[in-house]
Amino acid sequence: METKSIMIVGVGGQGSLLASRIIGNVLLSQGYDVKVSEVHGMSQRGGSVVTYVKYGDKVYSPVVEKGEADIIISFEQLEAARYVQYLKKGGHIVTSTQQIDPMPVITGAAVYPEDIIGKLAKAGIDVTAVDALALAEQAGTSKASNVVLMGVVSKKMDFDESVWQSALEQCVPAKFLELNKKAFELGREAV
Repeated sequence: METKSIMIVGVGGQGSLLASRIIGNVLLSQGYDVKVSEVHGMSQRGGSVVTYVKYGDKVYSPVVEKGEADIIISFEQLEAARYVQYLKKGGHIVTSTQQIDPMPVITGAAVYPEDIIGKLAKAGIDVTAVDALALAEQAGTSKASNVVLMGVVSKKMDFDESVWQSALEQCVPAKFLELNKKAFELGREAV
């Protein structure tokens, strides 16, 4: 099997580490060689954060180059636009509609771009956008928007739902498991 690449992009504190663990667990359980990069970016300061996941028969490096990502999972829509050049032709973007103002917008030096998702779609990019924050709040906590997006991604990847459920059970602390399972299911239903 050719090597496949996933990028997880967002803002520090949105849960990209848990998301990469869940995806990595799913892929390992299916017998793939998996490489996951460390989180890159200013994760503790609300800055842009990127995690790479590569899988296949044999993977030598977790790094995803421009034009190589099969899927970009974006926890915030501006981050989807920031990393779109990494998407390969025919790839998919799964993004939350959430907007988190970066520092230049907060200070008034810039304006948050309008209709990012619409512009990506007009450019011919396959974009699935969901209000992951609202769905996470419906599940019981705003902190589960990352797991809502895992539910959406699970519909884009060809693995049985039971494999994803098993990954949730292995990666999410027991006291938060039911809440995260609900968030995951709401993500699946949103697609």
